[in-house]
Amino acid sequence: MDQNYHKDHLACHHCDKKLIACRYILKEEHPYCIPCYQELFAHNCEECKKPIGPDYKDLSYKDRHWHEFCFKCIECSKTLVDQPFAPKNEKIYCADCHDNLFAARCDGCHEPFRGGMKKFEYKGKQWHEQCFCCMVCKQPISNKSFIPRDQEVVCVPCYEDKFAQRCSKCNEVINKGGVAYKNMPWHRECFTCTNCNKELAKEKFTSRDEKPFCADCYADLFAKKCCRCAKAITGFGGTKFISFEDRHWHSECFVCYKCQQNMVGQGFLMNEGDILCPPCGRN
Repeated sequence: MDQNYHKDHLACHHCDKKLIACRYILKEEHPYCIPCYQELFAHNCEECKKPIGPDYKDLSYKDRHWHEFCFKCIECSKTLVDQPFAPKNEKIYCADCHDNLFAARCDGCHEPFRGGMKKFEYKGKQWHEQCFCCMVCKQPISNKSFIPRDQEVVCVPCYEDKFAQRCSKCNEVINKGGVAYKNMPWHRECFTCTNCNKELAKEKFTSRDEKPFCADCYADLFAKKCCRCAKAITGFGGTKFISFEDRHWHSECFVCYKCQQNMVGQGFLMNEGDILCPPCGRN
């Protein structure tokens, strides 16, 4: 200690025991015999509760201390010296035991998530990367797009192949902008007039023999013609019309041919196909 002593004066700083030919330990530049050192300065082991003397390694974690041979997993008793470990409820576990007992588990394989593993979460469930799979092809979805179906997920190619609506005209998948007519799906650009191919989305149209026609084509091809104005009677927009002996008139065209009085709901006479009100018919 760079100091000189008479042999009777080299003694334990605490109990004055003579240290000649005895082991001692320096603490804060003072010598202590082994029993006094252990009593005053040694930590007690968390496992065996005995002092950790100078002959043993003192392993510490968060102000807790263990003998080297006592530092082991509380569950499997495997030594934790130079091994990864994790604390839980004031106890220490090896990485495997900690994961098996406390780690979250995959909703696919029910095995725990271990350190460094990717975790995929969806609707309150979680999966390993290799367990988060398409319900159809069973391949991992990883970072690809997917579509939910019946509490499971489907990758986009499988969804389009198995479940997606297909256009009634071109049979291709409808990704967006579809139109439904008579419980059948169509692309907007495929839902067209049977006669002129005009797109019918947001247009007035009707059907004939289960086929759609725009208002103009339907009027030209199939609608009855008014006997007065010769224009088509289509019924679009709530158009009212009158029929009599296979002849047809718009309501506003059903008038006396002489005085132009509207005859809807009134008695009338026919004179060689012309409509006449009773006064004009008598003259």
